Amino acid sequence: MEFNFLAIAVAAIVPILIGFFWYNPKTFGNAWMRESGVTEDTLKKGNMPIIFAITLLLSFVLAFFLQNLTTHQMGAFSLAQGELGETESYKAFMEDYKNEFRTFKHGALHGVLAGVFLFFPVMAINALFERKSWKYILINTGYWIVSLAIMGAIVCGWR
Repeated sequence: MEFNFLAIAVAAIVPILIGFFWYNPKTFGNAWMRESGVTEDTLKKGNMPIIFAITLLLSFVLAFFLQNLTTHQMGAFSLAQGELGETESYKAFMEDYKNEFRTFKHGALHGVLAGVFLFFPVMAINALFERKSWKYILINTGYWIVSLAIMGAIVCGWR
């Protein structure tokens, strides 16, 4: 079982692309700015090349993790690394189940599950302590659920 680095690289671009649309003033951008307390002047002060570079790097890390989360064969591979990977039972397992659940739909499902059951609680807890509104929580969590669904679909379905 090998990592598909091209799929991971393409998936890493997804949060940036979704963000352009999600946080656009014509969609959720104005509501997000209002709820987060950010102004246009504040946004102009950021070093955008650095922000996008770090975002891309962290998105790559996230996509790399998502391939493990969405592709069940990665779990079997991690259990059988080294000498175990050379056993006949492992080879037979991988031959039988090599492409089971390796679909875009399955990856999207796991991306949504990660968004709902991992990202939403973490983001909600942080936002509650920051005294942010539920609208703020839902805008940001919705962005990540959509991004993770698409990222999961890419890294799982692209063989």
